[in-house]
Amino acid sequence: MSTDPAAAPADEDAPAPQAAAPEDAPPPEHGPEETRDEAGDGEAPAPSGQEGEGAAPAPSEAEAELAAQRELRRRIEERKAGREAPVEAGGKLQGVAADLLAAVKAVEGGAAPTAFLPETAPAAPRRPAPEPARPAPASAAPAAPTGPSDRAVDEVAAVLADGSAPAALAPAVAEALGDGAAEVLREDPWQLLHARGVRPEQADGFARALLGAEARPDDARRGRAVTGWLLEQAALAGHTALEADALRAALGQRAVPDPEATLREAVAEGDVLVFQDPLDTGAPTAQAPAAGPGADEAEEPAETPVRVLIGLERYALAEESLADGLAGLVNTPPAAGPGPEEWQGAGGEGRGSAAELIRAAAGHGLVLHSGGDAARAEPVALLTAAASLGLRAWGAAHGPDSRARLAAALTGAEGGAATVAGLLSGAEGPGRDAEGSLALDLLVVLDAPQLDVESAAMLVEALPDGARLVLSGDPGLLGSAGPGRVFGDLLAARPCPVVVSRTPDPGPVGELVSGVGAGELTAVDAPGHEVAIVPVRDPAEAVHRTVQLVTESVPRAFQVPPEQTLVVTPGHGGAAGTRVLNAALKEKCNPGPGRFAGFDPGDRVAYSPAPGRTELGQVLGAEQEGLRLRCAGGEVLVARDRVAATLRHGWAVTAHQAVTLRAPAAVVVVPGDAGPTLTRDWLYTAFARAERHLSVVQGVGPTLATAIAEHPAKPRTTRLPLLLKPQLPAPATT
Repeated sequence: MSTDPAAAPADEDAPAPQAAAPEDAPPPEHGPEETRDEAGDGEAPAPSGQEGEGAAPAPSEAEAELAAQRELRRRIEERKAGREAPVEAGGKLQGVAADLLAAVKAVEGGAAPTAFLPETAPAAPRRPAPEPARPAPASAAPAAPTGPSDRAVDEVAAVLADGSAPAALAPAVAEALGDGAAEVLREDPWQLLHARGVRPEQADGFARALLGAEARPDDARRGRAVTGWLLEQAALAGHTALEADALRAALGQRAVPDPEATLREAVAEGDVLVFQDPLDTGAPTAQAPAAGPGADEAEEPAETPVRVLIGLERYALAEESLADGLAGLVNTPPAAGPGPEEWQGAGGEGRGSAAELIRAAAGHGLVLHSGGDAARAEPVALLTAAASLGLRAWGAAHGPDSRARLAAALTGAEGGAATVAGLLSGAEGPGRDAEGSLALDLLVVLDAPQLDVESAAMLVEALPDGARLVLSGDPGLLGSAGPGRVFGDLLAARPCPVVVSRTPDPGPVGELVSGVGAGELTAVDAPGHEVAIVPVRDPAEAVHRTVQLVTESVPRAFQVPPEQTLVVTPGHGGAAGTRVLNAALKEKCNPGPGRFAGFDPGDRVAYSPAPGRTELGQVLGAEQEGLRLRCAGGEVLVARDRVAATLRHGWAVTAHQAVTLRAPAAVVVVPGDAGPTLTRDWLYTAFARAERHLSVVQGVGPTLATAIAEHPAKPRTTRLPLLLKPQLPAPATT
């Protein structure tokens, strides 16, 4: 297994090479997973909105996810079209920062840039975020998206054939480039990089096949396309923007001869945006001297420390819209409703964390709540209390498994549970009111660390005026599969009440996980063998011991059948990755020839209907249309042409695939070659998947403790705290 997730090989199981984070850009914060696509959900599904058609009357998870993404992009386009003024920032900047700001303003006014990007990375204060667009009135869910037409796919396939590219890319290219995709691709072959999974070297080969000698490394079209690709790879790693220095270096390593000219061109064409954000150095800002005698000889005021960031408009506008919406929640009191006494009577009395959360939600539009799995009982108590007061209260979770656990806890309460994607698309939840807002008074979002910036922006925009929003989750877990660090940024900025749960996860497993979160690998007292460390010498022994634990030891000692044991390993490849472990576990648990695309009835599978989403299921059987599964959200029919892109065997998964799953028993495999990539948040997430028993198949020796103590989560470059700060009330002074 590769020890560098940024340089991991392409996934041979995918129909097209998988995208990996750029070696030259900040690496994914997710460490052990081989690529960002795989970190989120395994395979990158081909873009199509028709998968699973006819399986159920409601839209599938894939359709819900794609509908939400399309709706947000539509609003972003509306904002883009409505922008009329140039960036208003940096009026007092001087030197290279002012020169770059002038260039950006010139570009927004329709002129070519007048200044090149500086060698250092200064940047300017934020520009005002655009007005958030209120969703259009609707009484029903948005229509499920339709994929590209057959004709468009055929036309793209013909161009791909001319360039010796695989025809399997045609649907993804047609989806990414939209109407006229074939003509766009023939005119600019490097637009192939917009298709998920394509890398620059592959686009270069395609361009050479189409253009011949005209395909040169210094082609401006190539530079712009590679710039966008690098920023998309950074987004897969969680960043909403990159520092200019890092992006220039990345372009240079991708054989772009003149990175500065390339960035000027990308800015001029509107492919990217430039931001100059002030740095908070903690030092007082120098003031200009007062006018008077000798003022002409006075020294110039000191330049404001700034950093230059380059980003894609899609994520920049989503982040700005999110900041506006969150500031509105903080600055606007909740709608009139039950008084403090009524909230206390509904469960707000006492000093417990649940009571504290209820009191905070009673008086504030935005509340943050953090805690482990046991702390989920506290937002459940809030939802129950709010429903008893006649409020329309709903909970939203990241995936079907988490939603099912929330729904079980809410039994007998009004309101209900939904997934975030289903809530936004209208496939689940209370629906929309006459103004297009969600018909609710209180929304509690569990699994908040999994919120990417686009989903969070849509969610906040969809709230009605006066609604309350509570974001709840475990900050120690791996972050979202998409760009942004919404929950972590808000916890750091503290723009609203923050309730830290005092409810610990129980038992030896909870004690171990709490220690990992604090940066320590502690020895825990486990009289019932709730935690077991199984040392191994090599990956082959790790596979053997894992199979033995799942099929023999755990069922015998804890009466947990193999299908209820979750195996978590650092990556898909390698001698002890998911592929090898799944093959070994299938042979033992459900042997068969793999009659349908490698699967047999009874196989345990990991189903990834959309990027960043994975749920476990079981194969029920094959039909003419595809493969039928039983998942937490019900039965799903996976279309025949979607099986390879969305399904893996699921006895063993990665920590990112399992981030919102829980199982009675978990076996975490850390083979020796995974040591350099292990991080605290990965190990915390993996260990915390176990409810009753945790076995750690340990092949890295002391590196395990070192990773927990010294390798915290890798940072993400985001702008949310800076965008939010000017919109919040100034702290009171004494």
